[in-house]
Amino acid sequence: MTVEILGLILLALVFDFLNGFHDSANSIATVVSTRVLSPRFAVLWAAFFNFIAFLFVGLHVANTIGKGIIDIAIIDKHVIFGTLAGACAWNLITWYFGLPTSSSHALIGGMIGAALMKTGPQALVWNGILKTVAFLFISPIVGLILGLGFGTAVYWIFKNSSPSQVDHIFRKGQLISAACYSVGHGGNDAQKTMGIIASLLFSAGLLGDTFHVPNWVVIACYTAIAMGTMFGGWRIVKTMGQKVAKLKPVDGFCAEFGAAFTLFFSSMFGIPVSTTHTITGAIMGVGSLRRISAVRWGVAGNIIWAWILTIPCSATISAVAYFLYSFNH
Repeated sequence: MTVEILGLILLALVFDFLNGFHDSANSIATVVSTRVLSPRFAVLWAAFFNFIAFLFVGLHVANTIGKGIIDIAIIDKHVIFGTLAGACAWNLITWYFGLPTSSSHALIGGMIGAALMKTGPQALVWNGILKTVAFLFISPIVGLILGLGFGTAVYWIFKNSSPSQVDHIFRKGQLISAACYSVGHGGNDAQKTMGIIASLLFSAGLLGDTFHVPNWVVIACYTAIAMGTMFGGWRIVKTMGQKVAKLKPVDGFCAEFGAAFTLFFSSMFGIPVSTTHTITGAIMGVGSLRRISAVRWGVAGNIIWAWILTIPCSATISAVAYFLYSFNH
């Protein structure tokens, strides 16, 4: 294994760290905004369940990223560098502006941009790309529907309970729902970096004739995303926890379970969905349960525009990074 490949693996783990850093808000925003946990304990709680996700989730998403977005035959160190540079840069830009965009789609956009710069449209695996882009719209809608559905069921079941009783029950319940969401988040998002590292190793002839994800890559990626979550992207916590909709513990419980269910389902079928889109949709669904005006749709609109721009912007940055790296090597 060359120094250059080791450097790219390290860059991939930096992206994974930034993924956890950027997306920690998704895991902890509801539990912090409802004051069930302090920010410090919330990130530790989320990071722990991010890490242990490898005990519950397979590697279907890693395989999709590794060979289902661009032709694995064209992957080399230049493509990997362009991919990671585009994804990392977009993550940092959107973190600075407090926008909860998708690290997943930034990574996919990075892959597309580098592949187009190297080979052209024939390098793209359209089946995998179209499935991923479709879930850009499907996952927040499913999250919204499930959040609304869980909220409706819970409000009906506890309709005769006093607000203080409901609050007491769901302050404890939110610990479970936050843990489930964090397992779903780690299980889907860490696999994307695994797919990138495995494709790099495969292209360098270090995995033999069969594409697979080595165990050390799995542990390294789960560790990196958990560490990123521990450091937390606090700018995005405020947007997710309070600007989209004001939440009570019961609302946070329903939103997290709705999002967690969506993530478990998509990971099972190897679909690299956006954990950000999913939890945002679930928060909107629960927020609209009280009344439609409870959701700040203007803020939601800004978030959606950031979602739409993620793939083309990260692809553009990636293409430039690929060109510069290739020119100098």
